[in-house]
Amino acid sequence: TGTMSATAAPRKRGKSASAAGAGANKRRRKADSAGDRGKSKGGGKMNEEISSDSETESLAPRRTEEEEEEQELEETAQEKKLRLAKLYLEQLRQQEEEKAEAHAFEEDQVAGRLKEDVLEQRGRLQKSVAKEIQAPAPADIRVLRGHQLSITCLVITPDDLAIFSAAKDCSIIKWSVESGRKLHVIPRAKKGADGQSPGHSSHVLCMAISSDGKYLASGDRSKLILIWEAQSCRHLYTFTGHRDAVSGLAFRRGTHQLYSTSHDRSVKVWNVAENSYVETLFGHQDAVAALDALSRECCVTAGGRDGTVRVWKIPEESQLVFYGHQGSIDCIHLINEEHMVSGADDGSVALWGLSKKRPLALQREAHGLRGEPGLEQPFWVSSVAALLNTDLVATGSHSSSVRLWQCGEGFRQLDLLCDIPLVGFINSLKFSSTGDFLVAGVGQEHRLGRWWRIKEARNSVCVIPLRRVPVAPAAGS
Repeated sequence: TGTMSATAAPRKRGKSASAAGAGANKRRRKADSAGDRGKSKGGGKMNEEISSDSETESLAPRRTEEEEEEQELEETAQEKKLRLAKLYLEQLRQQEEEKAEAHAFEEDQVAGRLKEDVLEQRGRLQKSVAKEIQAPAPADIRVLRGHQLSITCLVITPDDLAIFSAAKDCSIIKWSVESGRKLHVIPRAKKGADGQSPGHSSHVLCMAISSDGKYLASGDRSKLILIWEAQSCRHLYTFTGHRDAVSGLAFRRGTHQLYSTSHDRSVKVWNVAENSYVETLFGHQDAVAALDALSRECCVTAGGRDGTVRVWKIPEESQLVFYGHQGSIDCIHLINEEHMVSGADDGSVALWGLSKKRPLALQREAHGLRGEPGLEQPFWVSSVAALLNTDLVATGSHSSSVRLWQCGEGFRQLDLLCDIPLVGFINSLKFSSTGDFLVAGVGQEHRLGRWWRIKEARNSVCVIPLRRVPVAPAAGS
């Protein structure tokens, strides 16, 4: 530093008077412009902050400014402005880039969610999960024993914490998914008993739970629909009106509107929250075997031996009729708002689009053949389930296994994924809402009759875990 000051001093002394004057003018101009900037930025605020007491202190910063100027004499005012402007522009550019990246990331996420929502509303959402599913080891399947006779139907609560199962023994059991213990049992009602406890006195054939988990509905062979408070299993209402066994129930998602169907060939609409009947729709030519519904004000039914699947548009009081199976259509399930899967006793499983009257895909002999050579008959498909808005479908029969299937692009193909060994009649299948497990209602007999009896089968509720292994994306995707 000593040498620097020694060399700098003669240069300062050797400066011409005009140069020194110019430097002084430059400093004055700079100070003036700084003052102007202060006025334009802060106005009165700047003046308020500098009090009369601080006048002596404010001289110190000015001296340091002068020293800085002496060091930067070689850089002209124009060059400094240019350098600072470039620095400022660079900072702005970096900030804008960061903002743009964050915005693009948010837009991607929002756009993805919006696209999913739109596809879901249109009924075209088909998330690809089937390829990730791994077949569980038989030892991982949990068996819940409690019913004396064949399980006929079951539902899972929307929070995936409990399962309700019903059977030919007329009882309903609420199970804990986590522990596998019974949380509540609604026993069979004794016929003709004074002050009888609420319950079913005949086979329970179907159940449904509202999407908010508040109401449980159950239907039996005695033409009754019983409404329960799902949390406490307290009986609330009894709906009468069907003239034969109640075979199908479904709540419209997001509402307390209940659809029911029966062997009397009709579809009825109820409002559970108001304990009221709404209307009846007719059209099927034979006993209706099953029913399902989602968010739209419509439901779908499997018409049994009349060989049709029907879509009921409730507000318009109209129906669409679909043909495709050769046998009795015994089970049906919606995959999304525009597609459904059905199973029949001719052994076939069909995928349908609501805009086409014929199946988009038909898998014959979905569970293989049984019987002596030359007299083979296909195994009846007794239950179907679909994981909502995905490409994963499950089917049940009495072929000693539950089968998982993948729906192809546009639901135009059905490919077998794996067999899950399970002995007995698979009378009901339900996926958990997250797709983490599949629940099967197993019985020694078919839910609608006693055509066969499989003695080795156990009347039970089976919880089948579904582990997912992410598949590496294909090249170029």
